Amino acid sequence: MELLRAGAASLGLTLGASHLRAFETYYRELAAWNQQFNLTAITGYQEVQRRHFLDSLSCLLALPVGAPAPLPDEVAIQVGSGSLRVADVGSGAGFPGLPLKIMLPDARVTLIEATGKKAAFLQHMVRLLGLQGVEVLAARAEDVGRMPEHREQYDLVVARAVAPLGVLAEYCLPLCRLQRRMVAQKGSEGAEEAEAALPAIARLGGALISVKSLAHEALPPGRTLVVIDKVARTPEAYPRRPGIPSKRPLA
Repeated sequence: MELLRAGAASLGLTLGASHLRAFETYYRELAAWNQQFNLTAITGYQEVQRRHFLDSLSCLLALPVGAPAPLPDEVAIQVGSGSLRVADVGSGAGFPGLPLKIMLPDARVTLIEATGKKAAFLQHMVRLLGLQGVEVLAARAEDVGRMPEHREQYDLVVARAVAPLGVLAEYCLPLCRLQRRMVAQKGSEGAEEAEAALPAIARLGGALISVKSLAHEALPPGRTLVVIDKVARTPEAYPRRPGIPSKRPLA
């Protein structure tokens, strides 16, 4: 895990022996499960460290929640997350939610993944790593966003490569508490998507704070973080029923 350790250091993070053991276990289980189930197209040892683990940890640049733009080039905090409640929408094989949990062990994390086999893998990893305060929901984000126990209950809502930003905002912003934050991991199209999604973001109670281009050599090229803060309550009409946000995107 030397690539991961060095890459994390370039982000201002120090990975100890327990972190590296957890990520090593994560990699081995991901590779083993991927032989039977299609969890990810990225399975090489070095590439998983770079394109899954480090890429996930880059979300920490958006902490602390509520900090103004511009986002820093190094993580401002690493500890003190006991009150932080995080939702990972469309978690897939656990990215970025599980790496964030490994680095922020006191945070309470909900992994939302509609595909049963992927949700089963997430539950397996939570048990194997002995992670406390992690909930796996095998459900659609549109349904979770209407559940009282989840609607507007999260300090940080993260998502990676799930949908165009306007659609993603409808999945994520209903979960955000007021004055809290949504972070979408995007590629080089992040700024263009953010501009196109501004009307949808505003309708859902959000305000675009930053589009951060990540130039770290350890990270995948062209990666951007789109940071949106929740400034008003999401209207009760959203999210719409499953499938509608992607079929009929807002504005």
